[in-house]
Amino acid sequence: MKKVFAIVEAGPSSVQGVLAGEALRLAARTEGRDIEIEVRTEQGVLNPLGDDTAISGTRLLLVADEVADEALAHRADRHMTLEAVLADPASALVFDDAGQADDAGADPTVPRIVAITSCPTGIAHTFMAAEGLTEGARQLGYPIRVETQGSVGAGTPLTAEEIAAADVVMIAADREVDRARFAGKRVFASSTKPAISGGAKLIERALAEAKVQGGDAITGTGDKAPAGQKERAGPYKHLMTGVSFMLPFVVAGGLLIAIAFALGGIGASADAASGTLAHTLFQIGAQGAFALIVPALAGYIAFSIADRPGIAPGMVGGMLAAQIGAGFLGGIAAGFIAGYGVEYLNRLIRLPKNLQGLKPVLILPLLGTLLTGLLMVYAIGTPVAAVLAFLTEWLRSMQGSSALLLGMILGAMSAFDMGGPVNKAAYAFSVGLIASNVYTPMAATMAAGMTPPLAVALATRLFRSRFTLEEREAGGAAAALGLAYITEGAIPFAARDPLRVIPSLMAGSATAGAISMAAGVELKVPHGGIFVLPIPGAVTHLATYAIAIVAGTLISAILVGLLKRPPVAAATA
Repeated sequence: MKKVFAIVEAGPSSVQGVLAGEALRLAARTEGRDIEIEVRTEQGVLNPLGDDTAISGTRLLLVADEVADEALAHRADRHMTLEAVLADPASALVFDDAGQADDAGADPTVPRIVAITSCPTGIAHTFMAAEGLTEGARQLGYPIRVETQGSVGAGTPLTAEEIAAADVVMIAADREVDRARFAGKRVFASSTKPAISGGAKLIERALAEAKVQGGDAITGTGDKAPAGQKERAGPYKHLMTGVSFMLPFVVAGGLLIAIAFALGGIGASADAASGTLAHTLFQIGAQGAFALIVPALAGYIAFSIADRPGIAPGMVGGMLAAQIGAGFLGGIAAGFIAGYGVEYLNRLIRLPKNLQGLKPVLILPLLGTLLTGLLMVYAIGTPVAAVLAFLTEWLRSMQGSSALLLGMILGAMSAFDMGGPVNKAAYAFSVGLIASNVYTPMAATMAAGMTPPLAVALATRLFRSRFTLEEREAGGAAAALGLAYITEGAIPFAARDPLRVIPSLMAGSATAGAISMAAGVELKVPHGGIFVLPIPGAVTHLATYAIAIVAGTLISAILVGLLKRPPVAAATA
């Protein structure tokens, strides 16, 4: 892949020019491309390029609203405006002759890699995994293109041409990813963790172990499992897929209900308030978004197991679970029944080739819905509803030591692996209870999840000698992530000294969770950190909640500062 030189003619728009340069740099890093960028402003030239911009085997991108230098414009391989680059920096790196030029000069022995990264919340691990794979490919000298399937959809989506040209497709995800595009390609799947911790090693594994992805089973029309799917994803991954798709309903519904109570008071949900804006917002949140929480959870658990034919049986089973009173526990049961039931039926039912198209649109949804519905109504729903009712009542009646204990457990789980399976288990438990109108565990979990990155950020300020210059500079970013409830911001610090840092962080998170639970703090929104706290009605006992977060942060920061070993250079100085 040819090196790209970019010249940004910012003129009076200095800020936009610098932002365009950084956007191009990030897009090139994501795609594994080598780029050098010169930004020309009225205040001077940033990173001036040398004379090698004209050598063969390179491309020149000119970013300018008005071109004053005609010779430069003539020499440029592509010309784009500042606004166009800021809107879509990845497209600026696509040249008209990209296919011919790159293929002509490409080394056939160098593998071409495309990848997808994704996590349940679609925020931190998604992009950390992408960064890990990009850095790993750079170390190995391999070209790579990464599609991040984050919380707002696919970032820099892979094109059909890129997939066709790739030698291997890597999927680093903690939830199920649609593989229909990769039929016939060599595919390797893993969680995000190995991509974050060792991108180069994971790429080497992928090149050695990837298997050809079958096409029929991916769309639910065939009888065989895809050849490239060496092992089935476990129940945890299926559950996290359901949680991932459920979250937007919880967030939207929780915020709308909070706003309704802020506008109309405690009576916003009463029939007497019918016709008011507050009552309307409450109906949208409670009867619209919240009513779909359990069906979405069940439907996408089934989708993770059996692909698209599982969605309808899963959602119908989830709706029945909600109507029976089985709540999120019933939704989880319905999702797994529908998913594994449809998967079994898909293998069991054999049809002539000309009737195969009936399976995913008629036979599997019908039989899967029938199976799931009957089991939910006659066998599963009632006992699960009784278990949920007991759990709900127990949680609501928690006082004193029992509330402290649950808060400590949820808090310690949140900090144990900071976005890993244990953290996500506590998170999924708390989010699921929101559908049953139990909000205290969610408050404790979010407080505990905010504490680790805030604590390491504070520790870098209070105990400067215990951290390297790089770690002290990263403290500011960790603080911002902590405020946004992105626990993963503490991972780089924990990875350097896990035996001392992780227990320190668990102690502070357990404290924050315990204070929150003991005070009966309720949180109706499962994400957002400090940015959702000012919304009236989103959280109760706001002052106590702030005290819980501050207390947990202080405890962890002090423990980290006292226990963490100083950098080697400082220790031997």
